[in-house]
Amino acid sequence: MNRRIPALALLQTLFGAVAFAATLAPASAADDLARIEHEKVLRVAIPTDFPPYGFVDSSMKPQGLDVSMAEYVARQLHVKAELVPATSSNRIPYLQSGKVELVISTLGKTAERAKVIDFSHAYSPFFLAVYGPSSMSIHDPAQLAGKSIAVTRGSVEDIQLTKVAPASTRIQRFGDNASTISAFVSGQVELVATGVSVAATMIQHNPDLHAQLKFVLKDSPNFIGMAKNQPALLARVNAIVDHAKADGELDKLSEHWLGRPAGKLPQ
Repeated sequence: MNRRIPALALLQTLFGAVAFAATLAPASAADDLARIEHEKVLRVAIPTDFPPYGFVDSSMKPQGLDVSMAEYVARQLHVKAELVPATSSNRIPYLQSGKVELVISTLGKTAERAKVIDFSHAYSPFFLAVYGPSSMSIHDPAQLAGKSIAVTRGSVEDIQLTKVAPASTRIQRFGDNASTISAFVSGQVELVATGVSVAATMIQHNPDLHAQLKFVLKDSPNFIGMAKNQPALLARVNAIVDHAKADGELDKLSEHWLGRPAGKLPQ
């Protein structure tokens, strides 16, 4: 029996194999930007329980810096934003499974995450800061001398505060964020060192305190995440972020939601 496959039959077999393999390709291998522009919809994972970056208002409508940024990116792409509520644990799996094209959800850039997803240029600050009443004039760590300040024991803000506070600063450490904030709200201490999201909730729930940001202890900016191997989408999103930075849009969003400009953000 002749075991040789004729040339035409061999080509047909090879093309069939290639076509079959294409049907098994992961969703991320597709051109996400082309799909977004064709369907006129951008699906974005956003937070809904992490003010001021993402939360729902009294009418259950998503609000916050990340929500505003998602809508801004969609407008620049001339498509509709489909906001998908996500948590810290499922936002990256949402990208990998193709449920969303972007994650705009207080996403920090780490070496581990960079192995599985790609990051845009930074679009907003995330920071740890010292907060106090508007009547108190404090602009730098040296002015903490002689002041009392609450901080959560062992937290990143505790480590940063300890590094920069003068020896005469009366640092009072508490076991959790709730106790730390309670000490400030009740007047047990003059100042508090905490993350911007915790501070935003504190200020929202206690407007009579007239609390405001005094100075930043540590910056940890946020980036937009997307699936690997999406060069067209990555380039387009980076261009949008860079434009928003140049024309002041990032500063405007940050000022509105965080009480300070975005400032200098990394690429």
